[in-house]
Amino acid sequence: MPRSHVIPVLGYPDVGEAITWLCETFGFTVRWRVGGHRAQLNVGTGVVAVTGRAPKKGSRSQAPDDPVDSVMVRIDDVDGHHERARGRGARILQPPADYPYGERQYTVEDLAGHVWTFSQSIADVAPEVWGGTSVDL
Repeated sequence: MPRSHVIPVLGYPDVGEAITWLCETFGFTVRWRVGGHRAQLNVGTGVVAVTGRAPKKGSRSQAPDDPVDSVMVRIDDVDGHHERARGRGARILQPPADYPYGERQYTVEDLAGHVWTFSQSIADVAPEVWGGTSVDL
């Protein structure tokens, strides 16, 4: 198992096609694969599992900007990553933008309809500045 504490598992109708698309479009790399039905892809210091099953019908809401579920990935260069994905024909749902909580992000849909948000930290902002609340655990 990878050292990641959280490993998203996403289903795709064609694992080989998904691996190629995710690696070419998002810059992921293959950690391992088992036949044509399962793989783990390196995503920075994290991992995502790709399985040979179709996404559940109706798993996304009707509005494309209001997904039921999504995966967020921390990266170093949102603009470069966005250009790569856009250049390979990915469906951009939200172009790169700066947010008051200190992140620059963009959101994209993959070939199976999974929603990904790629996020780059651009400032260290206390939650109270943007309407959040700090919690001491």
